[in-house]
Amino acid sequence: MGILSCLLILQLLWAASVFCQYEDYDFEDEYGGEPDQHPYYFNHNTQAEVPHFPFPVECAKECLCPPAFPLSMYCDHRKLKIIPNIPNHVQQLYLQHNNIEAVPAGPFTNATFVREINLSYNNIKFHMIDHGVFAKLSNLLQLHLQHNELEEFPFPLPSSLERLLLGFNKISHLPGNALEGMPNMTMLDLCNNLLDDSAFKDKPFSNMKNLTQLNLCNNKLQTMPPDLPSSLQHLSLENNSISHIPENYFNRLPQIIALRMSHNNLQNIPHNTFHLPNLLELHLGHNKLKQVFYIPRSLQHLYIEDNEIENINVTLMCPTLDPLNIKQLTYIRVDRNKLTSPISTYAFFCFPLIRTIYYGEQNVTGSSPSQLRTPVFRRFLTPEEFQEAEDNHEILNQETEEDHEAEDSYFHSYYH
Repeated sequence: MGILSCLLILQLLWAASVFCQYEDYDFEDEYGGEPDQHPYYFNHNTQAEVPHFPFPVECAKECLCPPAFPLSMYCDHRKLKIIPNIPNHVQQLYLQHNNIEAVPAGPFTNATFVREINLSYNNIKFHMIDHGVFAKLSNLLQLHLQHNELEEFPFPLPSSLERLLLGFNKISHLPGNALEGMPNMTMLDLCNNLLDDSAFKDKPFSNMKNLTQLNLCNNKLQTMPPDLPSSLQHLSLENNSISHIPENYFNRLPQIIALRMSHNNLQNIPHNTFHLPNLLELHLGHNKLKQVFYIPRSLQHLYIEDNEIENINVTLMCPTLDPLNIKQLTYIRVDRNKLTSPISTYAFFCFPLIRTIYYGEQNVTGSSPSQLRTPVFRRFLTPEEFQEAEDNHEILNQETEEDHEAEDSYFHSYYH
């Protein structure tokens, strides 16, 4: 009995070690920044029914098919130049980090139940993908093709597809029919390609009724993409050359939760641009903004660092006070602007939940970067947070009596 127990424990440890090598794809590993999306889980309602198969499972000789994960075939990091034949029972196929240049139909002939294919980090070009090879995979939910040599969008694709990752390719245009007939698509990543405004003239996203996340960062856009679906919740447009947001642009996108538009050429934001009921996170750093704008009640995190703002006009951010609808803003980042004084104390009446204002260094005209007296302002610290700040020297620990008096006059006693 003891020997059987030991063998069972060893098998479980081995299975865990294999599983840990193949964690879910992490958006942040590719693009950096703070996570703004929920982990992806397959839609259980679309679970393909896999026929019974004998043990040990069939497996391509070039790959690994661990008994602990009988529906998966691991062929990654093996210097493969061609795709091996895929057994009928495989649901997850991992072919990333190889030297694959073509996607022929032959290896997928029996891949009836495949639900996820990862072909990232290869050398695949569009003309080397057999026409319709993916469209025939009627159970495919997730397709990774990032970090390849694709010059065109790889259509046709199956209507079952939910997530498509095409970042770090050379795609410069989107045919109008490329995304038609894909009612289940929820996430599309096109970051780090060669897309400019002309790529959207055929309004390729207009019929994607269930799309919740669209990533268009690091492209060549100069204007906001037109006719985005009203289902969008996460929109990534950072690192483009967008200089203007039409005043009513977001009226069609009421479900936006997170918007990223840092590293663009924005100079002015129309007052009610972000009148969005669900917006939680807004990134507008590294632009050319000269003043602030209206802050919706729902917004929690605001990033406007590295702009040209000389004064934070709280009245523009919060025109009226409504005690029954408290604004939810808790964090503001305003470093590398041109501020010479801290934000007015009126801000704490408009935004009573503010915990942190990060001032950092300011780019005051005619001088080297300078700091306000308090580079980081914090409120409502727990004892643990206070101790952490003390340990990191983030709270001034050599204040004079005059410093305390200045603090008391600057922040109304109500907030102590």
